[in-house]
Amino acid sequence: MNPATTQVVRPAGAGHETLYVLLLCALILSVAASVVLWRGERTETHSVASHQLDARRDLSAGEQGIYADLRVTLDEIHLLRAENQGLPTPEALAAEGFAPFAQDASSVSRGGHAWQLQDQAYLGLSQAPQVAGSFLMRLDTEDPAKVDIWLNRAPSVTAPVDLSDTTLAAAGWQQVVAQFDAGVTRQHRH
Repeated sequence: MNPATTQVVRPAGAGHETLYVLLLCALILSVAASVVLWRGERTETHSVASHQLDARRDLSAGEQGIYADLRVTLDEIHLLRAENQGLPTPEALAAEGFAPFAQDASSVSRGGHAWQLQDQAYLGLSQAPQVAGSFLMRLDTEDPAKVDIWLNRAPSVTAPVDLSDTTLAAAGWQQVVAQFDAGVTRQHRH
């Protein structure tokens, strides 16, 4: 009989393989983190003045609807102004069916505004200020593209005599401004 030979077989170097896998994971994570930091969205906050409101953040749903309607109807107002050599009356705009001047279910649900033409401005006094405040759309005679829209949420608003910025702000009116930045479509509220 031959004496039994014992051969010792050492296990494979699992310690080295684990080290290589961990180093590869750390490399992947560091590359991913640097890409996220380099390409990440920067949050820039734009503040508005104390006499202004942001059209996206500070208006109620009804007020946003009226604001959007006024901006859309503005093109029609400019066309009718050129055609008739003067601003169309709110009654004429309502007869054409232009929102927010037309009296329909939408206008009633948004505060039932009573519109009037005052100098170079359209004034919509709200019948339900808790739903939507009163609006003032001021037009510029020299520059048709320039328009200012103001809002007053007071329960009883009278037609302003002077339409200057300082007088309107002193009377409680706030200018509605639209700021378009990268966050317009990416704003998430949780």
